[in-house]
Amino acid sequence: MAGMEKPCTLLVHFDKGSPSMANEIKAELESGDGPAKADAMRRAISLLLNGETLPHLFITVVRYVQSCDDHAVQKLLLLYLETVDKRDAATGKVLPEMILICQNLRNNLQHPNEYIRGATLRFLCRLSEPELLEPLVPSILANLEHRHHFVRRHALSAISAIYRLPHGDQLIPDAPEFVERALAAEQDAAARRNAFLMLCACAQERAVAYLLTNAERVTEWPDLLQMAAVDLIRKVCRSKGGADKGRYIKIIISLLSAPSSAVVYECAGALVSLSSAPTAVRAAANTYCQLLSSQSDNNVKLIILDRLHELRASHREVMVDVVMDVLRALASPNVDVRRKVLDLVLDLLTPRNVEEVVLYLKKEVVKTQAAEAEKGGDYRQMLVQAIHACTVKYPEVAGSVVHLLMDFLGDTNVAAAVDVVLFVREIIETNPKLRVSMIQRLIDTFYQIRASRVCVCALWILGEYSLSLSEVESAISTIKQCLGDLPFYTVSEEGESTDSFKPAQPAVNSVTVSSRRPVVLADGTYATQSAATEAASSAPTAAPGSLASTQNLRFLILSGDFFLAAVVACTLTKLVLRLEEVQPSKVEANKACTEALLIMVSILQLGQSSYLPHPIDNDSYDRIVLCVRLLCNTGDDVRKVWLQSCRQSFAKMLAEKQFRETEEMKTKAQIAHAQPDDLIDFYHLKSRRGMSQLELEDAVQDDLKAATGQFTKDADDSNKLNRILQLTGFSDPVYAEAFVTVHHYDIVLDVTVINRTKETLQNLCLELATMGDLKLVDRPQNYTLAPESSKQIRANIKVSSTETGVIFGNIVYETSNVMERSVVVLNDIHIDIMDYISPGACADVAFRNMWAEFEWENKVAVNTVIQDEKEFLNHIIMSTNMKCLTPPSALDGECGFLAANLYAKSVFGEDALVNISVEKQADGKLSGYIRIRSKTQGIALSLGDKITLKQKGGSS
Repeated sequence: MAGMEKPCTLLVHFDKGSPSMANEIKAELESGDGPAKADAMRRAISLLLNGETLPHLFITVVRYVQSCDDHAVQKLLLLYLETVDKRDAATGKVLPEMILICQNLRNNLQHPNEYIRGATLRFLCRLSEPELLEPLVPSILANLEHRHHFVRRHALSAISAIYRLPHGDQLIPDAPEFVERALAAEQDAAARRNAFLMLCACAQERAVAYLLTNAERVTEWPDLLQMAAVDLIRKVCRSKGGADKGRYIKIIISLLSAPSSAVVYECAGALVSLSSAPTAVRAAANTYCQLLSSQSDNNVKLIILDRLHELRASHREVMVDVVMDVLRALASPNVDVRRKVLDLVLDLLTPRNVEEVVLYLKKEVVKTQAAEAEKGGDYRQMLVQAIHACTVKYPEVAGSVVHLLMDFLGDTNVAAAVDVVLFVREIIETNPKLRVSMIQRLIDTFYQIRASRVCVCALWILGEYSLSLSEVESAISTIKQCLGDLPFYTVSEEGESTDSFKPAQPAVNSVTVSSRRPVVLADGTYATQSAATEAASSAPTAAPGSLASTQNLRFLILSGDFFLAAVVACTLTKLVLRLEEVQPSKVEANKACTEALLIMVSILQLGQSSYLPHPIDNDSYDRIVLCVRLLCNTGDDVRKVWLQSCRQSFAKMLAEKQFRETEEMKTKAQIAHAQPDDLIDFYHLKSRRGMSQLELEDAVQDDLKAATGQFTKDADDSNKLNRILQLTGFSDPVYAEAFVTVHHYDIVLDVTVINRTKETLQNLCLELATMGDLKLVDRPQNYTLAPESSKQIRANIKVSSTETGVIFGNIVYETSNVMERSVVVLNDIHIDIMDYISPGACADVAFRNMWAEFEWENKVAVNTVIQDEKEFLNHIIMSTNMKCLTPPSALDGECGFLAANLYAKSVFGEDALVNISVEKQADGKLSGYIRIRSKTQGIALSLGDKITLKQKGGSS
């Protein structure tokens, strides 16, 4: 069916017919009324679209359908004439019977009904046979003066389409003059746009003259014509360079105040592409910001934010001035819009605007606290992360926000609470002046924390940064209060349950949770083991000040979280050791030590009891036992490790993280190279007469770019040669090669076809097919190729996922000597996944969350000749175009083992996670696994195939 497809404006699915069906259509056309003829014409068109020829139907249509006055039938007649073959397949000449339709078309062009005239003129836009068009030209030109704008509009389109045909200038040699006169007298917006577009395509000088003549009145033009004018300015400036660019820029700046948002958006984009002067860029940035705040469509907001990101990359100093305008877009409830706004703002931070930005973000955080909107937790998390990034770059602003954020340590959104506590941990290390107030604030809000991960980090902060006597004592007291009374459970020989503590009055909405389990005592008698805690029916919603809300550690430990119990033991150990240093009274220090030992022993007793369904794990048990031994017998070296080394390691980690981020920023910075013999045009030596301030600024920017090499193309021509693929052999009669361009969702194939024979190749067609998530957009047309000549054929392919796809096909042609069609099979084109993914940054917490969430995993065994672990890791990074998230310090040393995490992001927004775990065997070879996880199957399989192919090393 591929060979029988024909371009048409009507696409209807229809089953293939039979001779009897063709006879039925013919009978209905001969004897039916208007509706019957319309139904018969629909079926005839459907049969033609499905490959049927219906050779005897044309005369019936001419005789019985042309004379029908029904408008629907006349419309279907035009569609039929567009679909039917109008040329002889053997000779390529127009069929003689086609002359019969010319008179009907002429009559339609002179019909008193404007709809018939307009529909016929629109049909003529798709007619390419000069023999049929030539007798209709006078009637077409006469319609330029019709009273109805619908007819004039399509008459201009028909003239434009005819003039652009291969020999159209012979059919209507004075077409530009007719159109120019019609444009001057026309009042309809669409008709004026059609006329102007015709001049832009066929007589650009006339279009430019019309634009410059009416430059003062461009703002009064309809939006359709203004859009066409902006497109013309782009084309003219691109082709003629700087000539009269100042006049065009003035027109564009005047259009920035147009009422149409589409026109304003196009003008801003054109202004940036034509001028790099700060005044022009600032005007474009302000325009984008106005559109960002005025448009309600989230897709429009995302597109505008993309344009602002592009401006930030090349004109950061100008974009810094509009940061606060960009921040107003946070009023949008869409999460994607908010995320892009915050990413853009963080890239534009300077010492001058950081305080304003942080203050605005602080207000947004307060709003999320006052009114819990949909996805408010996610938005709060983004705000916390943004404030965290601000304080990392500019630590002096941390004091204004850190205390507010600490109120969210007990947030029901665990991810947001984790971000807050990590932010607190970093700020308390990098800002020593805030340490005292932050420790006191953390002690006051510790009972609000409900998440185990947040408790772990908060306990570590209390253990490391509680330095004074009052801080240490308050921290110990807070931990004891959150643990509740000891022991955690009691055993009664009478077989009755006994609560380990009994509150005087239960809190509102709280319940006493108790559990009884039979236990065998040492003497063989039975007893009942019970544990009780006063907990709210839902822990996160416990009433403030209630027993359940203040005993969060007890609730979590009794739920079986012994890792948290081990952290409690370590924190108490650090606090007791520091108390011994700052407490002058040994009695108080010994008392605190005894109480800490009692807590640890109670935890061990709970972990080894049968009350909980799962006993304590070995790691937590060993850690708590170590703390017990340490408190019983402490040496100076051990004390130094516990009280100093941990914090030193954390400070080293932060310094390394900051260094890594600085290096990444330097890498992202645009590196421009200028050739030493490049010409520089010094505007100081030019005559400034008649130049506006904008033109002077533009000249300065052009000189600076020429001097710094910013005009140098990003892609080297040598790299383009690597994308040229040979499709046929050198001995084939037709040689073909393709240049593949991958641009996000589109793949463009520029195929060069060379006729290596001494004969003319007729109906040469490039037939392509795809496998995978690739779709051919349009089918290339047929060409005639002269002996030893070449032809450039372009094919567009849409991509819908990162799954590896294959493009295959052949070249089909005919010669005068051979009646059958010849076929040359093409080599397959494999679309590489590396064209779709790029290295990306990802926080460790986000990586772990995605690793646990993603369901698709591809496990690849290590099979390589490389014997060094780091060399193998670097080889995989280079082969997969991914970024290593594991810091270099974690990869230092020689231990025979290596584990690293890699991350990349596709152009479709998909995340690719890779974990490499390798071990060096006794014989020197590497063994292990590479695990790939993603949300979709395609990227996991494609990346696994790529790693399997590339992991052996070398160029294989």
